[in-house]
Amino acid sequence: DSDADILRRAHARMQEVLATAWAQRAEGLPYRSPYEALIVASLIEKETGYEAERELIARVFVNRLAAGMRLQTDPTVIYGLGAKFDGNLRRTDLERDGPYNTYTRAGLPPTPIALPGAASLRAAVQPDERGEIFFVATGEGDGRHAFSKTLAEHEAAVRRYLVRYRQQNSKGR
Repeated sequence: DSDADILRRAHARMQEVLATAWAQRAEGLPYRSPYEALIVASLIEKETGYEAERELIARVFVNRLAAGMRLQTDPTVIYGLGAKFDGNLRRTDLERDGPYNTYTRAGLPPTPIALPGAASLRAAVQPDERGEIFFVATGEGDGRHAFSKTLAEHEAAVRRYLVRYRQQNSKGR
């Protein structure tokens, strides 16, 4: 099979899974089209590799979109940086405006940032029902996050996990 044949089959299969997921979507989602659900699924795919969190991440994105908040998800910034990304996301990167920077722009990025799997597509259209609106990576190395309902809880979690991250990274130096 040629690479083009493989890509055509992958695209056709993703379209099938997306159509099925869209037909089974929860009510009240802030998406206007299956394409917007695909964009959110791509964010979920890049944000977590931990299967049990996909619906939780989806709910945070849904809650933020519904509230008019910025998504503020690092993978969109990394995607927008392209080859300029050196593995270290800096505050200046988060502050530099661009079409994929969800720290500087409200709403969804203009396109998906990854090819999402079926689990991320389902999560995007059937998010968890809890009300978290923030999350931060725990730094455990397994892709897990800490979820919070309030900014104060989130800031405390960021401090806790940032300290852990700094401690882990200083041991190797």
